[in-house]
Amino acid sequence: MITKKITCMVVDDDDIDRLTTLSFLSDYPFMEVIGAFDSPAVALAMAQQQLPDVLFLDIDMPQMSGLELRKQLLHVPACIFITSYPDYAVESFEMAALDFLVKPFTAERFLKTMNRLQQFADIHHKANLLSHSLGADTIFIKDGYDQVKLQLHEIIYLEALKDYTGIITANKKYAVLSPLGNLIKEKSFSSFIRIHRSYAVQKHFIKKISSGEVMVNDILLPIGRTYKQALNEL
Repeated sequence: MITKKITCMVVDDDDIDRLTTLSFLSDYPFMEVIGAFDSPAVALAMAQQQLPDVLFLDIDMPQMSGLELRKQLLHVPACIFITSYPDYAVESFEMAALDFLVKPFTAERFLKTMNRLQQFADIHHKANLLSHSLGADTIFIKDGYDQVKLQLHEIIYLEALKDYTGIITANKKYAVLSPLGNLIKEKSFSSFIRIHRSYAVQKHFIKKISSGEVMVNDILLPIGRTYKQALNEL
């Protein structure tokens, strides 16, 4: 299973039901609630600013139903509908629902939903890596007197070494005659993000971001103060 947290938004116009869902979610450390709303319109505006990994949506809400909200947020990878009306099940799965919970639901039933969500997130993550890998370009670098071909998706991070840049893969470390700042401006390195004046990391290798460090492929690297905002947006 992946270790990255799964971000979510909860939208339910009933205060007690919304708090109940939040209470169930609090039992799962891998879940991160980035918003809880009683208004679908407000939730829509917030989701457009910060896209969650999963939506927990009540269906029967005033002004905009959960189905209508999902229709506008189909680019959110997963959606779990929570409703008092089982008759909505067919419509919800037409909106690419991952699961359908009927109120009131039990902790045991919610556990099944969480297991399904973890499995989905793991498959989704691997699919993204595969897509990245299949679409990746190769680069040639000079290693001594030899030209070495590298797959870009195998490069974990880049390290500034004065006029050189270290290129670190899982198996070996290379050095190229180009400053880090110049290298990551090249189109080939668009999948990298600068985290420190000495380091840039490949985004799909990021496992965890803390206040002062980034974990990439089980390697901890420091975060520079001026680069924190870019990482927060990521």
